Amino acid sequence: MKRRGFLLLLSGAVTAPSALSAQQKSVPAVGYLGGASPDAFAPFLAAFRQGLKETGFVEGQNVAIEYRWAEGQYDRLPSLAADLVGRKVDVIATSGGDHSALAAKAATPTIPIVFVVGADPVETGLVASLARPAGNLTGFSLLVIDLTPKLLELSTEIVPQTAMIAALVNPSGGNSERVIQSVQEAARAKGMQLVILRASTESEIDATLSTLAQRQAGALVVPGDPFFYNRRQKLVELVARHALPAMYSAREFVTAGGLISYGTNVAAVHRQAGIYAGRILKGAKPADLPVQQPTTFELVINLKTAKELGLMIPQTLLLRADEVIE
Repeated sequence: MKRRGFLLLLSGAVTAPSALSAQQKSVPAVGYLGGASPDAFAPFLAAFRQGLKETGFVEGQNVAIEYRWAEGQYDRLPSLAADLVGRKVDVIATSGGDHSALAAKAATPTIPIVFVVGADPVETGLVASLARPAGNLTGFSLLVIDLTPKLLELSTEIVPQTAMIAALVNPSGGNSERVIQSVQEAARAKGMQLVILRASTESEIDATLSTLAQRQAGALVVPGDPFFYNRRQKLVELVARHALPAMYSAREFVTAGGLISYGTNVAAVHRQAGIYAGRILKGAKPADLPVQQPTTFELVINLKTAKELGLMIPQTLLLRADEVIE
């Protein structure tokens, strides 16, 4: 090989990594901060990626996604958020409850953040207002607290003869006290007795549910919480073991064998979060993207589970259902 050709080849070998590095840096990065686990949130991740795709971004092609999962251990979220900030991602998307959004907000005042939370983001201090979020955050609220009384109302239609109902609450969740207050007010309005069950571990779920027979609760309300969603299959199985009618906040509980759910289509909200993230990557500012709340809700009923429980679902309720699983 001629000396000139060898030098050119050597020069190319030396500069190639730098060129590759520059090319990699040109691809924008999304940091995904999840309070739950990737397996449990797989449908929502797919929806988020779909939203990104609709704005022209495909993971592995023209956008990178850095995932960080707390696996339900909320105390890990601050360090996970700080890690994403240290990697200089272009936008952070949070899921799995208010803890994730609050950790991201505390970690950076500049990197845009798109959140999906259960509570009112103004009340929790995430944004200044829904219409004009200000700062570097925007996103979506699932209205978990506002929808909890509806779950109790559904229980009175399913088992009208019961005078006592139980509500399962995660005391480690950011919304627990407000959820309790909401369901207590709804129970008083209906003239019903209410039992609050608290569980923040799998063993506590099993232990608290085992007391329901002694307390003579006729139905169970399970408000929205990432901890319960992450363990929805086991929770549904435990409830079935105690032969208890239960009302959930998300359709995925019902497709897993639960009786009935009423709430937001959570996958659709995560798709919208993906669209917001894509718009920000294209130059939109979070302050110019209003925080959105759902305007439509879905009622899903599992007739197979109702038959196993010996329940007759009122025809009026079946006619209102968005989906009936037989």
